[in-house]
Amino acid sequence: MSQLLPAWSEPFATDHRAALRRLQPFGPIDRSWAFGSADGDGVVVAIVDSGVEGGHPAVGGALRESVRVELQGEDAAVVPDEPIDAVGHGTACAGIVHALAPKATLLSVRVLGSDNRGKGLAFATGLQWAIENGASIVNLSLSSRSESLYATLHDLVDRAYFANVLLICAANNVAVASYPSLFAAVVSVAAHDVRDPGVWFYNPHPPVEFGAYGLDVEVAWKDGGRIVATGNSFAAPHLAGYAARVRSAHPDATPFEIKTILGATATPAG
Repeated sequence: MSQLLPAWSEPFATDHRAALRRLQPFGPIDRSWAFGSADGDGVVVAIVDSGVEGGHPAVGGALRESVRVELQGEDAAVVPDEPIDAVGHGTACAGIVHALAPKATLLSVRVLGSDNRGKGLAFATGLQWAIENGASIVNLSLSSRSESLYATLHDLVDRAYFANVLLICAANNVAVASYPSLFAAVVSVAAHDVRDPGVWFYNPHPPVEFGAYGLDVEVAWKDGGRIVATGNSFAAPHLAGYAARVRSAHPDATPFEIKTILGATATPAG
């Protein structure tokens, strides 16, 4: 069993009563009202990552479209892609979303290579494509530490917000500033140490506002496989899955409202 948590996860670990409180700005909001039996129907979730293996059993045939970002010098282009995963990371995130919101439609935007790394330009281009091509929720289990991309990513986050697209962003696994996870308009997520996908916590002391299941998670991986993995990357799609269910139950909810609902329905401290 892993003992070390990724960075930013400390407020969600072990002593939940000391660190966390339940957010209820408008009085009690329970999960029955928030999403109940909603299953993600009508919601499109983009996975901006290493690709998604469309034939993986954990994806359940929910993948509608796959694209990838190709870099051409200083330019980038989004082109059609095969439903493949260069690493397994994107399939892991897609599998978590599908398990929680099985009727949600998935889009794969491949911006990472076989080393699970990618250029900032590819990341920004892929995110822009997702915002402009039908996604209503975008899972970003990746981030950039580049200060030169700060303004570009900040602009994209604002565009998403005003386009009614909710961004779910994993914090970096090391204690450094990375974007867009630390921007206020996104749902920022780190891992907690409770092995239950139905448990998430709200942290009243940002920058990382939510903690979700991300320690020793059994996830889908490439070539039809499964592994056990730890990281903020695997916490974020849990919130993306529940956000898809909220949006399925309340199609007119804005990103701000969905974020508030997730906070209000967070697991009570202690």
